[in-house]
Amino acid sequence: MRDKLNRFMAGRYGNDSLNRFLLGAAFVCLILSWFVVRGVFSFLTLFLLFYTYYRALSRNVAARAAENDRYLHVTERIRRLLRVNKLRFQQRNTYRFFKCPGCGQQVRVPKGRGRIMITCPKCRVSFEKTT
Repeated sequence: MRDKLNRFMAGRYGNDSLNRFLLGAAFVCLILSWFVVRGVFSFLTLFLLFYTYYRALSRNVAARAAENDRYLHVTERIRRLLRVNKLRFQQRNTYRFFKCPGCGQQVRVPKGRGRIMITCPKCRVSFEKTT
């Protein structure tokens, strides 16, 4: 069975970041269609699912890759912000984060050191904070 699926998908585009986003959006539309009487969300769910499968089964790999590149370019700031916030959340027990009053650069310092002088690595402004 797996061999048949591999043969079927040979030369087709498959799944990527844009398809994962479209599937998530279709799932949200499906949930909304349960609570809203109008059929707009049901239609939107079907359209998103159709478009996702169209992209995954497409043999025009270059066009699908270009679409995914545009999507990644448009969402780069959001993805970077989420990545930074995730890292800060993981490090919340061992580090404190402060914003430099001179240039706005985020500075990471160890927790539990008391009152310390922090020197910004970007602009060399010193400021005092309690960790």
